[in-house]
Amino acid sequence: MTDATYVQLLDLACGAFLLTGVLVLWRHELSPIVRLFALQGVALTVLIVVLGVRQGSLELVLIGLGVGALRAALLPYLMRRALVASGAGRETQPLVNVATSLLVAAALAMLAYAVSQPLVRLSPTPAAHAVPIALTVLLIGFFVLVTRRRALSQLVGFLLMDNAITAAAFLTTSGVPLVVELGISLDVLLAVLVLQVLTTRMHAAFGGTDLDELRELHD
Repeated sequence: MTDATYVQLLDLACGAFLLTGVLVLWRHELSPIVRLFALQGVALTVLIVVLGVRQGSLELVLIGLGVGALRAALLPYLMRRALVASGAGRETQPLVNVATSLLVAAALAMLAYAVSQPLVRLSPTPAAHAVPIALTVLLIGFFVLVTRRRALSQLVGFLLMDNAITAAAFLTTSGVPLVVELGISLDVLLAVLVLQVLTTRMHAAFGGTDLDELRELHD
């Protein structure tokens, strides 16, 4: 792989990774949000595989394919099942509207670039220059987690943060040990499975999964 091809593919994967995170803020329908998460999983897979091919590491390529199978296929499938079980079609009343959310995303992007500059200057490689993108998605995921009201939307925010942490790990350290990535992935899978069971029971017991409404009911 030539240097130019490597940079182009890395930029393409990182651009798609960031764009899918921003588009989550733009959509209120839960089904498209799940599809965007799946597309981000594809972008993350491409990012890791490109790094693996560049380094000539078969293990890194296999880890990338495993990450893709989990985050672009299995997790979105489980989330779609939870969505069907919950009967919730859209995020009804997010705490922050779309226009404000996009402005906040722009501010978070500038903050991420400012904070990550010392790291970029320390190792001015193409991979290190993409670290601000991973940090931006991390902050966007946290913003989704605290401003959305549906349980599934909040789960997507958590998973965006997890994707961002994974991307940052591969961009800064050229990969993590297989056993570490496997352990993290199993924890994430367990969290999604637990949420699927909880959303099904919440919908059956209360008729919805809006956490604010359930909190008011408790009060």
